[in-house]
Amino acid sequence: MIRPVTVGVDGFPESRAAADWAAKEALLREAPLRVVHADEWPRVPAVPPVDREEHQRWADTVLDDVSGELRRRYPELAVSARRLTGRAAAVLAVEAADSQVLVLGSRGRGALEGFLLGSVGTATVGLIDTPVVLVRPRDGAATGSVDQAGRDVVVGVDIHETADAVLAFAFDEAARRGCGVRAVHGWSLPFAFSYAPGLDPGVRQEVADGIAGALAERLRPWRGLYPSVKTEERVLVGAPAEQVLHEATDAELVVVGRRIRRAPVGGHLGHVAHAVLHHATAPVAVIAHD
Repeated sequence: MIRPVTVGVDGFPESRAAADWAAKEALLREAPLRVVHADEWPRVPAVPPVDREEHQRWADTVLDDVSGELRRRYPELAVSARRLTGRAAAVLAVEAADSQVLVLGSRGRGALEGFLLGSVGTATVGLIDTPVVLVRPRDGAATGSVDQAGRDVVVGVDIHETADAVLAFAFDEAARRGCGVRAVHGWSLPFAFSYAPGLDPGVRQEVADGIAGALAERLRPWRGLYPSVKTEERVLVGAPAEQVLHEATDAELVVVGRRIRRAPVGGHLGHVAHAVLHHATAPVAVIAHD
């Protein structure tokens, strides 16, 4: 049985863009699409009371509208829809467990109710090991194309970690989409070197060459597995998050890693993933790794 691509929808325009992206991803993977709405009954006193049956009818309408539109636009795609009761992050985590990818809409920076900056997106990303893709409409569009052919898949690479899952996802996505991979590593000299104004310039170059060699070695197996994927290495001076974001401005997809940390308080987003999720305009895939 082929595992589905799952998308969470909440009635906001951004989740419709996420649903459209998820539909295209499902077609690329030759997988069915599962559209999910978490019917989380408001528990906040400040929220005006709403009749529960009316709330459920609204949720069903959201699902019918989104899934119906996807069936019309992509008649070759198998689309199912389900409304589930429970806290959104927990519901999405359960649905993601048997999915290839979980897709969520992101309102991005400054929207407190958004999947990303609210509790739902952050909690969901930290709860699951399944790849999660956060999608924001391009150019403010709620629907329509959220990807463009010819753009690279940009992946942030930490040469000090063995994160094969991150590179595997990036190369696989690039192969499916017929585009290249741009591997980005940001670096800077240790802080102590700022106290050495007479430092031989050759030292900086030597360090840079060493980092470039390490990045090339990290990519070598993946180049062999995906010979048709054009691969570019970008070793840049500066904070890793800033460099990934700079390269992501024209990306088809941005891929970042998240180290799995088993803790009673839940998952953890590293500073690079956190920054990219909050500021990138391209879709961002967060890949859990050991």
